[in-house]
Amino acid sequence: MIHKIKALHDNGKGLSIRAISQELGLSRNTVRKYLRMPVEAISDQLADPSRSKRLDDHRGYLEHLLQSFPKLSAVKIARKLQAKVGELPASDRSIRRYVRTLKAQVATAQVRYYEPMLDDLPGVQCQVDPGELRKVMVGDQERTLHFVVFVLSYSRLMYVGVVFRPLDTQLFIQLHDEAMRYFGGLPQECVYDQTKLVVINEQYRELTLNQRFHAYATTAGFRIHACEGYDPESKGKVEAGVKYVKQDCLYGEVFRDQEHVREHVQQWLDNVANDRVHGTTGESPRERFERDEREHLNGYLSPACVQPVAGQTRRADKTGLIAWKANKYSVPMRWQQARVGVLESNDQLHISDLSTDEVIASHALCHDKGKVIKNTHHYRDHAQRVSKLEADIDALIGSQTGGQLCQQLKRSEPKIYKDQLVAVRELLKRHKTVNLALIATLAQRPGMTATRLQGYLEAATAAVLRERHPEPIRPSRHALDLSAYQQLGHCTGQEVTHEPA
Repeated sequence: MIHKIKALHDNGKGLSIRAISQELGLSRNTVRKYLRMPVEAISDQLADPSRSKRLDDHRGYLEHLLQSFPKLSAVKIARKLQAKVGELPASDRSIRRYVRTLKAQVATAQVRYYEPMLDDLPGVQCQVDPGELRKVMVGDQERTLHFVVFVLSYSRLMYVGVVFRPLDTQLFIQLHDEAMRYFGGLPQECVYDQTKLVVINEQYRELTLNQRFHAYATTAGFRIHACEGYDPESKGKVEAGVKYVKQDCLYGEVFRDQEHVREHVQQWLDNVANDRVHGTTGESPRERFERDEREHLNGYLSPACVQPVAGQTRRADKTGLIAWKANKYSVPMRWQQARVGVLESNDQLHISDLSTDEVIASHALCHDKGKVIKNTHHYRDHAQRVSKLEADIDALIGSQTGGQLCQQLKRSEPKIYKDQLVAVRELLKRHKTVNLALIATLAQRPGMTATRLQGYLEAATAAVLRERHPEPIRPSRHALDLSAYQQLGHCTGQEVTHEPA
């Protein structure tokens, strides 16, 4: 900058001090100060490492951010610094320069990514891209966040749907439903890379679509536009939305729980992504959408195939009950004092695990008030019952043999392991006379189940009974009468013998 001032002035032959200040956006005093300085003094000042800067007081905090999250952008660093100290001590431009210098010392260089060239007609197109970010701290453990980014092509209005397990077709449909309800309408088409959630196969540009998702798109009323396989730029755009969400929204954040993640993403959409001045349009996406695009979107109603798992959330109390419309409903013991999702549908109340979206309890909706609707099955600790069954089996046949037998049962029938334990315990009680050595041998046999064990035990018990009460030997119905041969031998003077075969 200083050398540029010198060049523009050109020893009085070029621009005036006023013109230079207007050209470079500097005060005239600053321009005058550097014009008076000799070149050698300027070079010495720039090379002086002890020269203080306004952001040096916060250098430790900025270094900590970049060491922990080396890909943080200068914009997000400025936002975090402002949240920490209030008014920023330097301009945005100074912060960018300072962060750039700091990154060269403590962080790796960022890979540049590009802004998509989107269509110019309002209400026509929405770009959809799934993504994920690993090793995000949620609570006290690292989690992988799965998300889908929706960007309206004209206004650049964005929505981000976040889930906590890998995307499947039903989740993908649910996130589309969330996005369209967030936009308040439906574009004419949605553009996708060739993810299996949309396109099953492509041959000669003939697409085999995912039938469940195609049924949703047809019912909702938008076209599916899939780009060419292995060529996402065939849409005429390079994706930036997923990287923007990763780097500016999620990267560098630590969350208390899953609800905190959703709250953070929503606040980021409202206060940052959709409120910023967009680099391409030069306008706020929200303002551009409200002014020019909202009226061009088609109406949207959630199709029947959309089955959102949780509409609201509730926290279960220490007795495993949640409050819903003046009544209380039970949840399984595992979710006591945990936050769960709640959805009322078709006179049923569905309660789900927020981490997996799995429905953990369903109750018929009660229309009275002050009632407790309880499923007694929710108050049985299955883990404790399994341990009790295993201990009972150990007591009957010994801990070593019992442990081996339980392991074989778990390998053979893991989904019905508890039922297998119940059956085996009853079998062992019923067949106490069976030799333990036989049971030890059976316990090591792969593929052992309660049914197979029953067959072996019944056969062994029958064998023991036969030894105690042997049956009398009865003559065979087909025994040969040899008296005629004996008479024949006496008549001829020859001896006839018969040797058994």
